Amino acid sequence: MEKSEKIKKLIFPENREKGSQKLSHECDVCKKSFSQKSSLNTHKRIHRGEKPFHCDICDKSFSQSCNLSTHKRIHTGEKPFHCNVCSRSFSNHNALNSHIRVHTGEKPFHCDTCGKSFSINVSLTKHKRIHTGEKPYHCDVCGKSFTQNGNLSIHKQIHTGEKPFHCDVCGTSFSQRSSLDSHKRFHTGEKPFHCDICDKSFRGKDSLTKHRRIHIGDKPYDCDICGISFPQKGSLTSHKRIHTGEKPFHCNVCSASFSQQSALESHIRVHTGEKPFHCDICGKSFSQSNIMTTHKRVHTG
Repeated sequence: MEKSEKIKKLIFPENREKGSQKLSHECDVCKKSFSQKSSLNTHKRIHRGEKPFHCDICDKSFSQSCNLSTHKRIHTGEKPFHCNVCSRSFSNHNALNSHIRVHTGEKPFHCDTCGKSFSINVSLTKHKRIHTGEKPYHCDVCGKSFTQNGNLSIHKQIHTGEKPFHCDVCGTSFSQRSSLDSHKRFHTGEKPFHCDICDKSFRGKDSLTKHRRIHIGDKPYDCDICGISFPQKGSLTSHKRIHTGEKPFHCNVCSASFSQQSALESHIRVHTGEKPFHCDICGKSFSQSNIMTTHKRVHTG
């Protein structure tokens, strides 16, 4: 017996084959069929926009009583559906079923364009937008569009200035958790992403991707003022500030301004006294990587 089947039997020990049911009740709007008339009537509320079941805590409304019951668990914290493999709990049965596929490795949802498979249908739906170019989530401030609602939420923080993710070492704040995770590697020195051409290592995957363009000579970003090309969009953006004189990164301690975020981060260490770059020969520490590199020449000649 395959591992996935063993896990399924462990999770669903009383699972039985269900007999096929005749789907004799068809929706005259979308043609979806149901085995019971009551199920069809419930379904039709979707088309009518009818939501007769109201949450008495937040006033959110639902078309089905079961959806209201599931929603209420957000407020109560109740998670009655338990995984028998790892003991994780979930507020609804569908979430448990999706989670189980982590253990079984099952990916039943397939992209009919590229063949890639997914464990949950929502991941397939998001993936398909890569092929269609669909961006259904729009920023009501600047009009920019996104393929996922989560990316729109992150983008909106640009306009609000919200930075909810804080470094517990130096206090720097970020709008994205991934940016915080990458930043923390400044403190730990961790560089888990390695170039397979020159063995150089990086704190973030994006940095590795951008670095590899150096090897292949790819410079897809051109300055429309002086014509210089760059392998990274961020480098082009930073370069253009030479022409504009823009310095959008401000120190909140002394009000000094900088054209690049990295320059601001280096400057902040003047105030904090932080010296995260260490000489592996003599142990001396430095606030900036380039100063450490210059220092090392004392040892190498």
